[in-house]
Amino acid sequence: MQPVRIITGTAVPLDRSDVDTDQIIPAHWLKRVERTGFGAGLFSTWRDADPDFVLNRPEYAGASILVAGPNFGVGSSREHAVWALLDRGFQAVISPRFGDIFRNNATKTGLVPAVVEPGVGEALLRAVEADPRLEVTVDVERRMVSAPAVGIEASFPLDDFTRYRLLEGLDDIGLTLRHVEALAAYESRRQDWMPSIPTPR
Repeated sequence: MQPVRIITGTAVPLDRSDVDTDQIIPAHWLKRVERTGFGAGLFSTWRDADPDFVLNRPEYAGASILVAGPNFGVGSSREHAVWALLDRGFQAVISPRFGDIFRNNATKTGLVPAVVEPGVGEALLRAVEADPRLEVTVDVERRMVSAPAVGIEASFPLDDFTRYRLLEGLDDIGLTLRHVEALAAYESRRQDWMPSIPTPR
């Protein structure tokens, strides 16, 4: 995954609460065996049913931040919900509350879930609705969300380890590879009778 430090761009206002992962990416998309291509299925039930749904509106094309209502990403634990958002070009989601599993999946994949106070979330939603070109910034290093043109600035909680992972671009595999020398040294001392995995040639 790529390092994530400062995300600045336009935003999509999704004024809905309790958005679950089946609404983010419907279940029939889970048949895919690749990790890419899920962007086409993002909110597809809503997009197909409503031509005026916010993701169908040209003024919000190219946005890199999603501003959502409270309880975003609740429901089942599918990682595909995060993959769909990333594949569609979103780098951060701002909401007053996230489903715990969704939030965990997001931070391990490079999508920033920024939790803001309800009043801040509401103000940002209305500001982006009023001006689709409003510039919004999610600063991982400072742990701040801001929209300077409308006077919005707020901190968001992010533990030090998760912040470190995002800033360094480290998913679980990347974290493991940081210890490759120690792993190799351990393997060199293992007894022959212990189970092992053959080294590819």
